[in-house]
Amino acid sequence: MSSYLALVPAAGSGSRLGATRPKQYLQLNGKPLLWHTLSTLAAVPAISQVTVVLAADDLWFDRFDWPLAKLRVCRVGGASRAETVRNGLQALNCGERDWVLVHDAARCCLSQTAVERLITELTDNEVGGLLALPVADTVKRADAARCVSATVPRSDLWLAQTPQMFRAGKLVQALASMPLADITDEASALEALGLRPQLVEGDAQNFKVTYPRDIALAEAILAARKDADVSSWAGL
Repeated sequence: MSSYLALVPAAGSGSRLGATRPKQYLQLNGKPLLWHTLSTLAAVPAISQVTVVLAADDLWFDRFDWPLAKLRVCRVGGASRAETVRNGLQALNCGERDWVLVHDAARCCLSQTAVERLITELTDNEVGGLLALPVADTVKRADAARCVSATVPRSDLWLAQTPQMFRAGKLVQALASMPLADITDEASALEALGLRPQLVEGDAQNFKVTYPRDIALAEAILAARKDADVSSWAGL
């Protein structure tokens, strides 16, 4: 029987955020941003292990408590996200048919419901797939002067999210088949093999914390979820 394993690359510095520490360790509602990401994945019953891949010289992780029974830590992060994922896969030592869910550390507002929907819809899919959102806004193409050069039809456009879930064997093969610098996400590597990952509708709240303005929005979403959980328990 195939296992479900989560892999979270967290070796980056988050330089665009302009913070004094890597963004995965910024405090959101009293806990590191990364804690919210890992705790959601660990709460999914089907996932048996959550592996976070850190840089070898990470000095922040051990400053915090991580009371997550499924958590495994690997300090084999690379110079790029794709290299970190590849190194993490090698450290997992999993079977070729096992499912690996790669998730961005900075998507800390991921919901357990979205992960479970991804697993349910892809269980019988031989390729795998990813969470994504259909593009709702009008899309413009710009020229070098940042003037509109065209309006792009959006009917078949989707915004890729994570987790992206693939069989371990196929993912290892895909990452080895092209230069790591050319890999924008795991799905693009599978696509380069001629495979067609399935799109599973995600959630607008599952955004990637990238800029300072994103922190307040992430805090508000997480606080609202906590309040909703408290209210639901109180009503029992």
